Amino acid sequence: MAKLIYSGLLSVDGYIADRDGNFDWAEPDAEVHSFVNDLMRPAGTHLLGRRMYEVMAAWEHPEDFGEIAGLPAHIRDFADLWKAVDKVVFSRTLQDVTTARTRIEREFSADAVGRLKADASRDLAVGGAELAAAAIRAGLVDEFQMCLSPVTVGGGKRFLPDDVRLRLELLEERRFGNGTVFLRYANRTG
Repeated sequence: MAKLIYSGLLSVDGYIADRDGNFDWAEPDAEVHSFVNDLMRPAGTHLLGRRMYEVMAAWEHPEDFGEIAGLPAHIRDFADLWKAVDKVVFSRTLQDVTTARTRIEREFSADAVGRLKADASRDLAVGGAELAAAAIRAGLVDEFQMCLSPVTVGGGKRFLPDDVRLRLELLEERRFGNGTVFLRYANRTG
């Protein structure tokens, strides 16, 4: 069975976006970005909430960032990885998708996601705090991957929901030159 993995770039105090919705303070440098690309490589499907999808959809056309040949290798690699995965967007309001290999599901169903995990030959990634919270509450998230940026933001959108208790096992840790720390945990709850 494939794993469902929740990853994010977050502040030391646990936020993926500050009170104004900004997350530019977590922008990875080339070293961290390349590492994140390698984390993303095994995933065959990304489960996304609408807002996360709308942010990530820009990666479908990296040429909008500038001349392709002039973009750093880690940026081109990330765009290629994004385009290669299947994407399922959970949204009641999104009318249409702008990316290839993408479909919309109107409701989150723990049973349907469980079947996706059981049938998948490659791992699944979940993106978006609200969608991830639903998957966490349903006991579907197998692994947490966190890149902690050396900053606190004092409030905003939390990486983990407040109303769950998890028992985690540290599987991996890594420090980067810019002060970012990567932590990978297995979910050993229940």
